[in-house]
Amino acid sequence: MQPSRRHFLQSSALAAAGRGKTRPPNVLFILPDEWRAQSTGYSGDANVVTPVLDRLATQSINFENAVAGTPVCCPARASLMTGQYPLTNGVFINDVELQPNSPTLAEVFSRAGYSTGYIGKWHLYGSPDGNYGRRLAPITVDKRKGFKYWKACECSHEYNHSLYNEGDDTGPKYCPGYDADSQTDDACRFIAGHAASKEPFFLFLSLGPPHFPYETAPDRYRSQYAERPVRFRPNVPEVHRKEAEPILRGYFAHMAALDACLGRLLSTLDRAGIADDTIVIFTSDHGDMMWSQGITTKLHPWDESIRVPFLLRYPRGLGRRGRGVATPINQPDIMPTLLRLAGLQVPAGVQGIDYSGLARGGMRR
Repeated sequence: MQPSRRHFLQSSALAAAGRGKTRPPNVLFILPDEWRAQSTGYSGDANVVTPVLDRLATQSINFENAVAGTPVCCPARASLMTGQYPLTNGVFINDVELQPNSPTLAEVFSRAGYSTGYIGKWHLYGSPDGNYGRRLAPITVDKRKGFKYWKACECSHEYNHSLYNEGDDTGPKYCPGYDADSQTDDACRFIAGHAASKEPFFLFLSLGPPHFPYETAPDRYRSQYAERPVRFRPNVPEVHRKEAEPILRGYFAHMAALDACLGRLLSTLDRAGIADDTIVIFTSDHGDMMWSQGITTKLHPWDESIRVPFLLRYPRGLGRRGRGVATPINQPDIMPTLLRLAGLQVPAGVQGIDYSGLARGGMRR
């Protein structure tokens, strides 16, 4: 049973009284698509220019062995939203509609008095026709799983002509320019508009890049990599390196663009005066092979496909001194961990493990 809003706010206030905190934490959940764990500056990849992300890592709990147990888009996202494994929530391949049998992540936050918002790629509406027929269809209110503010699309990777629907308006709209920039702008407005609210917020920003197509990052980032030598992972066979090189250049260019977006988000939290009271999560739905092991795509149980970045920053509750956690964390584990960090009860249907104790420096729960 979910706690009432009154009980949630009271218990959170009492739990935080020793820290001088009287308001539950906000949550900003940032999910780029297909960003593998190995491709970060803080993990040692010299190809990647991500100063903002690297600085965030110095202030965060870094789950160094975070994995996507089912490394494909829809199953990963369904696990994030339900805390369940794919064979339980029913989304074990792409384009199957999520029809949860227990409260979703946003529903728990919403019932506890949070303002919830979703911006970007959804990919949980499904396409029952088997031909991706609902990928650009407007997602009805009853299918949004607890998110109130809505500016999203089921699935589009046309980053410079990106469709979305807003609120109750089912008419198609298009992001101006590179969609990650536009979506970040909207997320910043959401944060600034809710900063002074009596209600905390849970905002989920789901970005399409660095998922292919790789040649569509803004010119200033592609030019940054145009002549830059690519350092290949040792498991990229020599015979494939020539064709892998332009793919990786585009991949890294998207990452540089998203790093700038991340910088604007964190600056907005700082300017609003709520950075200390906001849980920030940066992770991805899965990675990608990109010719490692001679394979071009995800789905395969190699590190490049299943390992994802996972940074968690919560200054008020966890401090700002970064540290690593070696214990593996899978996507069903994220929901219970996040809920407990926010002081919420975990629904009975959740299968994941609560690692909030590890985040706090203790043991798992």
